Amino acid sequence: MFNTIINKISDLRSELGYRAALLNHARKLPALEERDRVIVNALKRDGVYVTTLEDLGLGSTSDLLQAAYTQLSRMKAENNSNLTQRLPKISTVTDLREFSEWGREQKLFNIIENYIGLPVAFQGVHLRKDFPNENQFGTLLWHKDSEDRRMVKMIIYLTDVDEKHGPFEYVPLSLTSKSRLNYYRIYYKLWRSGYIGITDEQLREVIPEAKWKSCPGPAGTVIFTDPKTTLHHGTLRTEERSALFFVYTANSPKRPELCTQYWDDTFAKPESSQELDSVTALR
Repeated sequence: MFNTIINKISDLRSELGYRAALLNHARKLPALEERDRVIVNALKRDGVYVTTLEDLGLGSTSDLLQAAYTQLSRMKAENNSNLTQRLPKISTVTDLREFSEWGREQKLFNIIENYIGLPVAFQGVHLRKDFPNENQFGTLLWHKDSEDRRMVKMIIYLTDVDEKHGPFEYVPLSLTSKSRLNYYRIYYKLWRSGYIGITDEQLREVIPEAKWKSCPGPAGTVIFTDPKTTLHHGTLRTEERSALFFVYTANSPKRPELCTQYWDDTFAKPESSQELDSVTALR
């Protein structure tokens, strides 16, 4: 009982400190172009904004794509056709120059800082290949991420994605706001699952499927989302999907221990293009 009270007081102090930091930083937020303000407003309103690499217009995009397709071609094929649950193949490419330079573009930092409301930390980037699956598990379940109070993930499709490739899908924030009973019904279901996630069938009991929002798109599609506030998942697929996942939090995230996966050895790390080329030249 005493420990519970202490933890509640600690959580309250943390939340008050967070609110104070938001107020203090509000006047320091970087200026935005109107088209970038649209992204911030959509994240606050819906939890998601969909655009393209071309429309973002970042100077380092060509280097990013070249590096992404090079690393994708070097990912070993998975002999998983006999498995009932085919886990994604994930490579942490945060340390490679082409990915880190793109992820730290000032335009992106300005957009994300205006959304998060605090100085931003670029946590890292995963190159990910998702395989066909017939049943929901892992990130195929509807869920919310937990790294911070507010965060941004940018998903970049490296292949064309339609329904058979399992596009990103979400529920608009307007349907799950704290002022709605749906928020508490979904929260209860997530709690019952141990916050692992809920199935399509379970979500249909709360939100009609017609109101779910799917995000198919050609290669080069960019999805901005706050996976902490927005209920989301990857849909079941019959063909592979390849994508990049860039992750941003406040400079001091609420749960930093959950952020280490974007730069530590949780997943395989490829060698840089220069290192691989040097090794090849010596053979």
